[in-house]
Amino acid sequence: MANKLAIVTGGNKGIGFAIVKALCQHFEGDVYLTARDVQRGEKAVKELNALGLKPKFYQLDITDDGSISNFKTYLEKNHSGINVLVNNAAIAFKMAATEPFSVQAEETLRVNYFSLQKVCDALFPLLLPGARVVNVSSSAGHLSNIPGIELRQTLSSPELTVDKLDSLMQQFIESAKQGNHEDFGWPSRAYAVSKVGVSALTIIQQRQFNSDSDIIVNSVHPGYVDTDMTSHKGPLTIDEGAVAPVYLALLPEGEKNIRGKYIWCDKTVRDWYKN
Repeated sequence: MANKLAIVTGGNKGIGFAIVKALCQHFEGDVYLTARDVQRGEKAVKELNALGLKPKFYQLDITDDGSISNFKTYLEKNHSGINVLVNNAAIAFKMAATEPFSVQAEETLRVNYFSLQKVCDALFPLLLPGARVVNVSSSAGHLSNIPGIELRQTLSSPELTVDKLDSLMQQFIESAKQGNHEDFGWPSRAYAVSKVGVSALTIIQQRQFNSDSDIIVNSVHPGYVDTDMTSHKGPLTIDEGAVAPVYLALLPEGEKNIRGKYIWCDKTVRDWYKN
């Protein structure tokens, strides 16, 4: 139970797969590739085994409360705590998607924001001193993607709480159903709202850890990567997309500055509040 532990959600393909690969190469400990689909997850593990890497696999559906609970129980029984958590699992509707915007809004926020938060709520108590958490955001997760001035002010307030942020995300869903979300200052891009939520949540999470812990939480834009999510239009390889997330996952002990930040794919800190 003494081995260090790293966990990557949504690790069976794309950026998540590349993050698992890089952690297997550079992290001294056990690396868990988690995925919703067992067959795809085990196939991904075999691909990494062929490269001489030894990730472990565990089935995790971040949208299923029971699945999250089972994973937590398993970790408690088999490991002494978590050193690295990379929240990568996410969805994005295609531009040509035929689902109504209200459906896209609810499902995108359910997976990308609320389910990510549920994973954090379950696993944060298992984080060890010095743990590193990486919330995979996006360039779409920059605050500037929110048109409403008052809404941006609320999202950037140092007084913003998780409960208030949850309410704002729910307000977007409900207004999308009513068709008046733009009146409240929201964009007509559900993915952007979900990732702005992730970026804002990251800041709150770090604030909660600052008082008595060396635990560090950051969000990251991995770049425009050639994946299924981008319909393979991104110019970066998945390995290039993994660079910044892995950099944050392996921040050295005693890091003082890169805490609760929004990190670009070139590993630089970007001002989340300003263009």
